[in-house]
Amino acid sequence: MADGQPDKVKGSAMAPAYDAWLLFPVLFLVGIGVVMVYSASSAVALKSYGTDRFFLDRQAVFSLVGILALVICRRIPTWLLQRLAYPLLIFAVCLLSVVLIHGFGWRAGGATRWLHVGEFSFQPSALARFALVIYLAYSLSKKKERLGSFSIGVVPHILVLGVLCCLIALQPDFGSVLILCSLTWIMLFVGGVRLRHLLAPLLAAVPLMTWFLLMAPYRVRRLMSFMNPWQYNQDAGYQVVHSLMAFGSGGLWGVGLGRGYQKLFYLPEPHTDFIFSVIGEELGLVGVLLILGLYCLVLWRGISIARHARDPFGALVALGLTTALGLQVGINMGVTLGLLPTKGLTLPFLSYGGTSLVMNMAAVGILMRVGAGKAR
Repeated sequence: MADGQPDKVKGSAMAPAYDAWLLFPVLFLVGIGVVMVYSASSAVALKSYGTDRFFLDRQAVFSLVGILALVICRRIPTWLLQRLAYPLLIFAVCLLSVVLIHGFGWRAGGATRWLHVGEFSFQPSALARFALVIYLAYSLSKKKERLGSFSIGVVPHILVLGVLCCLIALQPDFGSVLILCSLTWIMLFVGGVRLRHLLAPLLAAVPLMTWFLLMAPYRVRRLMSFMNPWQYNQDAGYQVVHSLMAFGSGGLWGVGLGRGYQKLFYLPEPHTDFIFSVIGEELGLVGVLLILGLYCLVLWRGISIARHARDPFGALVALGLTTALGLQVGINMGVTLGLLPTKGLTLPFLSYGGTSLVMNMAAVGILMRVGAGKAR
């Protein structure tokens, strides 16, 4: 026992404080995001706020807060995360409920998704996604010997998912609902729930999702414009058409940083949902491939950390956080390239927005924590 202890301490001391293969791509993306937010938003900010630096200054603050969140979460032990599973989930449900109360939620773009905190706003759905990952990882690892039972492996997790999705759907935020459902299914499958048990709720969700899609005329218009955006280029397909025009104008090397045309009041939300389009126009295919490479590196490290985690909880947390990040990246890029119907989702680390940036940076800190304790 005495002979083995020094080796354990020595191995722990030699472990790197931060995963460079994860940290540097993330910081690079954040840095590119600050620059591109300024490029994409300067004209909008000057017109609306009288200064072209409005969004730049705020994004710089968000980035610093995000780095602080990364550092703090890197130091949170996994046992504490397990104890926070239910408090985080309850807190997220409370915030999602408060958003829907008249006078508390802030409405923008036809949806009520934000809470005002002083001069800043907070989007509870981002916290709900984080809380759901922690809860599912804790529940699945705790019940791993009994996941073969439908009542234990599926029912409680679907009920929790249902509560979160109902609250988010009332905002409405169909993109976040889609991410939460996909994330839950993947985590349950990897966690050990039987596939035949997962097919039942999946089949039941098809008519429910269809009804949810068809109940709102604007969603139907988005679906129709997705099939042929040029036919609806003055209506539901307007965003996608101008996004594709931005990519087409970029060519191989782009038109040059700050010289994009579509961001000048043609492309809606150029600094948030469609910042990838601005990147495509100003930095061209080379810039797009650089961004894709950085994301692939981050996702590869996340999957690697999940594979080598020393306990089931850490593995599921790493898998869930990486999956959530990958889904958000894939959906945002798919929308901007016209491959998916329009959704109101930002691009992680790049788009303007404090909640998304801080929560994603916190997730990276958790990934590093899990990776630091991986089995050797």
